[in-house]
Amino acid sequence: MNTQARTLLTVITEAAIEQVLVRDLDRLGVRGYTISDARGRGSHGVREGAWTKSANIRIEMISPRDIAESTLLHLQTHYFANYAMVAFLQDVEVLRSEKFE
Repeated sequence: MNTQARTLLTVITEAAIEQVLVRDLDRLGVRGYTISDARGRGSHGVREGAWTKSANIRIEMISPRDIAESTLLHLQTHYFANYAMVAFLQDVEVLRSEKFE
């Protein structure tokens, strides 16, 4: 099996800013992402998502490391201070690496 190294950036944040984030991702050169509903508990308490204003989303994107890092820096600079947001990077191995350029 021939895999290639890429980086997974995962962002969990408020659903209310989804459309703004999607526009940012497009401008930052992120070629693809997956968005799903997220529920859980953290420093801000339980986030059930039953009420739209308290819903969370999970955005996952796989890309070369430089794009993942520049995207994370953008999120940190523009969103961390004002929104409930956590983000993390993971090294991953992918097949069909051309899909994640």
